[in-house]
Amino acid sequence: MSNYLVAMEAAWLVRDVEDIDDAIGVAVSEAGKRLNQKDKEYVEVEVGATPCPACGEPFDSAFIAANTALVGLLLEIKIFNADGEKHASRIAKSEVGGALRDVPLDVIDIREFDSDEEQ
Repeated sequence: MSNYLVAMEAAWLVRDVEDIDDAIGVAVSEAGKRLNQKDKEYVEVEVGATPCPACGEPFDSAFIAANTALVGLLLEIKIFNADGEKHASRIAKSEVGGALRDVPLDVIDIREFDSDEEQ
C-alpha cells in the first residue's frame, strides 16, 4: 500500500461578476466552503494555471463572458494506503466529488510520496 498526492482540476462557474480577481476569489471561497461543510478541510484549493498558447507562460485559469466566469480550480488531496494510482484516483474523486456535487472533476496528476516526507 502506498501514499499518493492526487491533483484534480475542477471547472467552477461564477455568475454576475465583472472582474477576473473577483471571479477567482468567489470560486475558491465557494469551493472551500462546500468542502468544509462536508468535513473535507484537508483538500487544498487554489486557482489553476493555463499555459499561454503563444509564449507558454502560465496564467490564472479564468475566463469571463457575459458577466459569467469559468474558473479552473486546482484541488489537491493526500490519499493514504491506496493499492495503486488508479485506486488513489478513484478515492480522491469520490472524496472530493461527494462534497462538490455537479462540479466536473478531472485527475491531472498523481504522485507517490513517503509518509516520512510529510511529517
